[in-house]
Amino acid sequence: MKLESERLDHRVIAGLIPPRSTVLDLGCGTGELLYLLVREKGVRGQGVEIDEQAIYKCVAKGLNVLHGDLDSGLSDYLDNSFDYVILNQCLQQVRHVETIFKDSLRVGKRVVVGFPNFAHYTARLQLGLKGRAPVTASLPYEWFDTPNLHFLSIADFYEYCRKKGVKMERAEFIGNRGLVRLLPNLFAETGIFLISG
Repeated sequence: MKLESERLDHRVIAGLIPPRSTVLDLGCGTGELLYLLVREKGVRGQGVEIDEQAIYKCVAKGLNVLHGDLDSGLSDYLDNSFDYVILNQCLQQVRHVETIFKDSLRVGKRVVVGFPNFAHYTARLQLGLKGRAPVTASLPYEWFDTPNLHFLSIADFYEYCRKKGVKMERAEFIGNRGLVRLLPNLFAETGIFLISG
């Protein structure tokens, strides 16, 4: 099956997941990441998605995906029922961040979190110089049609994990030209974190 253009964040996340792991991909969209993990890593995966059209695309790829709203929580899942829970590009879109974050750490032995960095220098410049809500590659929506409810930075996420006692196992940062090693809160468009409770 031909995939949509492969994304660097999917490649980075695939590098964090060992072969034959069990994976719950929350807000899996059209299943591109989950399909990559099943195909290349042999994971046993399940997705959760709210958009019915996206679910049809997942099913066409042979993926196991349930229709669900992340804001309803994960009460149907037992503790440590997956090796990895993935929250890629969806944490900023859920209403009840605390609930989904706690549930993900409960359900998964480890959690992969990826989100757009609102503190990227292009966003800072647009807000500071133009006085307007930023539109960037990682935040491609206008203020009136954005699905994002929470605008967080890499520094915000580090601080959140510190306050909540969450263990930061690994962090990777992506910019417009690849991986970012220097000053990620300023130069990374996306942060990807491997965490555990």
